[in-house]
Amino acid sequence: MTIIAGLATLAGSVGLYPLFATGGWFWSGLGAVASVAAGGLVVRRFRVPAPVSALGGLAALHLYLTVMYAPGEALLGVVPTPGSIRRLAELIGDGWDAAGRYAAPVPLVPGIAMLVAAGIGLVAVLVDLLAVRLRRAAPAGLPLLAMYSVPAAVREDGVSWLAFGVGALGFLALLMSDAREQVGGWGRAVFTPRWSEEVPMAGAASPPPDRRRERPDASALAASGRRIGVAAVAVAVLVPTAVPGIHPRGMFGMGGGGGGGGTETVTTPDPLVSLKRELTRPDDSVVLTYRTDDPAGPDYLRLYALDRFDGDRWTYSALQSSAKDRLSGRTLPSPPGLGGVPARTVTTRVRVRKEVKRMTFLPVPYAPSQVSIKGDWRVHAGSLMVYSLRDSAGGRSYTVRSVRARPTGADLSAARGYPGDVVSHFTSVPRNVPPQIHDLARQITAGATTAHQQAVRLQRWFTQTGGFVYDLSAPAPQHGSDLTDFLLRGKRGYCEQFAAAMALMARILGIPARVAMGYTPGTQSGPDEWIVRSQDAHAWPELYFEGAGWVRFEPTPGGPAGQGTASAPAYSEPSGSSSAQHPQGETEPSSGPSAGSTGRAAPNRGQHDRPDFGPTDDPRAEESDDSGGSSPAWLAGVLVVLLMALAVPMVVRVLARRRRWAAVTASPGRSPDAARAADPADAAHAAWGEMRADALDHGLRWRASDSPRAAARRLGELLELDDESAGALGRIARAEELARYSRTAAPAPADSLRADVRTVREAFAASVAPRTRWRARLLPPSTVAQTSEAVRSAGGRSMEALTRLEELAARLPLPGRRSNRP
Repeated sequence: MTIIAGLATLAGSVGLYPLFATGGWFWSGLGAVASVAAGGLVVRRFRVPAPVSALGGLAALHLYLTVMYAPGEALLGVVPTPGSIRRLAELIGDGWDAAGRYAAPVPLVPGIAMLVAAGIGLVAVLVDLLAVRLRRAAPAGLPLLAMYSVPAAVREDGVSWLAFGVGALGFLALLMSDAREQVGGWGRAVFTPRWSEEVPMAGAASPPPDRRRERPDASALAASGRRIGVAAVAVAVLVPTAVPGIHPRGMFGMGGGGGGGGTETVTTPDPLVSLKRELTRPDDSVVLTYRTDDPAGPDYLRLYALDRFDGDRWTYSALQSSAKDRLSGRTLPSPPGLGGVPARTVTTRVRVRKEVKRMTFLPVPYAPSQVSIKGDWRVHAGSLMVYSLRDSAGGRSYTVRSVRARPTGADLSAARGYPGDVVSHFTSVPRNVPPQIHDLARQITAGATTAHQQAVRLQRWFTQTGGFVYDLSAPAPQHGSDLTDFLLRGKRGYCEQFAAAMALMARILGIPARVAMGYTPGTQSGPDEWIVRSQDAHAWPELYFEGAGWVRFEPTPGGPAGQGTASAPAYSEPSGSSSAQHPQGETEPSSGPSAGSTGRAAPNRGQHDRPDFGPTDDPRAEESDDSGGSSPAWLAGVLVVLLMALAVPMVVRVLARRRRWAAVTASPGRSPDAARAADPADAAHAAWGEMRADALDHGLRWRASDSPRAAARRLGELLELDDESAGALGRIARAEELARYSRTAAPAPADSLRADVRTVREAFAASVAPRTRWRARLLPPSTVAQTSEAVRSAGGRSMEALTRLEELAARLPLPGRRSNRP
């Protein structure tokens, strides 16, 4: 049981493979499991209580971790010391930091490797305690199942069926071993001759004892067990597909998935949770490419508009979606507040990499007026966010027509008044915001006479005069105190802190504000083509001005010392700047990188795929298809699989025929001595077996009890063969008869028999209906019979080998096992 428990734990750990970039984690887990098993065996020799037995496994695991990860601080490299314990604690902290920094699959740095070994080792301790010490194998499946929950929660693809099957087989082996141990504890089973399969005939002597079966005939119980298992699997698979709500896309993914006329709540993970992972990805992989006809250059691509601040985090209000929100080629609602400043219509063609996962919101330039994309995509009228309840943008191409406002600083300064609903919703500030932040906002904007001047001073304070530093190593803000520390003390952060802080301070000043999240324009790769990478993920504040609507500001430093491709719009510069009166999008040369530069060092290409935004490699090596969906490719794949499945019987039949004749005829690769050494009777048997297969393929009844001569006579009468075919059939039957019964006469040569088989096959085909003839070629029934026989034979051999292994294991002397010998 100790060995099986360890193997079951290792089998369950196979499900962790999607989390790591290399396979070294498995060997760390193997050492941890072996150490726990050895520790459990040693402690159980002293027959201590169960909790103490678990402590033995934990102690062995601690020794293993010390030897592997802190030998320099341990006594003699083995015995733990306070220094080695501190080293292990440091590695645990490094591992947690690395797990939060990287996206799966993560590199196997020492901290992560130790966490994996410790986690698998703790599961091994629980399994050993439950299954071996407490004799409760069934509950031991819970810690084994817990290992599968980690990749299922982290990655959208979850775990492959093969890895899950390996773990399931390990758990089943644990249950079987426990049942055998439980029954074996009562002693050796005693069986009587009536259980023997060898029933003597009347008047015959009983078979000798050594030939009697030592086990009862359990075939009926085995059949019942198989029926119960098949029924249970069928219920587990089919019933959930019929229960409403379990499969949002309908049975087998072909349902509506939100296609009804009711209202549904749009739920997505917190958008800001994944922002830092995007910015710190070591591979900086490509997310999308796009083309635009905007002569002033592209604008930011927005995914989310976060309008709620609860004192700790920015989120968006719950979206209630219904069928009336579908795009369906229609013009989108007008952007709120836009109508008093110059604007141009811009067309942007976007292609998202197919490696991007779970992007259920479309990155579009603000403000979109029309979006052409296949699938069930919808729009939120108030924020103009484009989203889907069941589709993902990965691998899709779409076209966006958007209205791009071109306000100047003077236009924004002249804006007066706000609608009542905008003021009530977008200027609310929680009461738990410290008064120091209120005072700071008023202090920074003291003397400003318009909302535009206040916004410009806030932005300038963040980017120039406030002493802030762009730092990706800063922790993501989780509480209001984190934002207070960023503004008043630390002054180190990345775009999330800058955007959240400026939007909050704008609301304090009475300016409607929200936080937008998406991507900067990226870098230019052609005359009108741009590439957006994972490190172009960005958050920025949007402020509302009547006549211009929602316009963006940029408090995050840009350029090499900040967010590489971020740039401040011209209207957000102080009034003394030479570009203050330029339209939106025409920025100062120093505000960011040039159109053809990358704004950062060449990225280090890696393989750390993240399921929320980023793909894994460069799109210039592979273009996504612009079909807007995967239905044609899916249908083509299904068609190919079906054709391959249909071709399997035909291929198997051809291979079986070639193998049968290759064993008895000379070939270029077969030496003449080997050909002469072949038994002539083998050619006769091969010809007879081939003719039998042809008869079955053409739907002719074959009686196994017939002699060769009787079978040939019956086939000849049934088919009314011509002289040539009848002669060939007779020669094949004669050769098989001589091969079976004659010791002197030799059958016909293999080449002539092969020609006779071909003649008989053509006669079979000519005598049956066309439908049967095509079935014999494409779906030969003899292949099915041959496969079934091979499967039964292999199953019988496997069960026999397993029985022998179990009997051998039962004879091995193990600690704690009582001998049945007197």
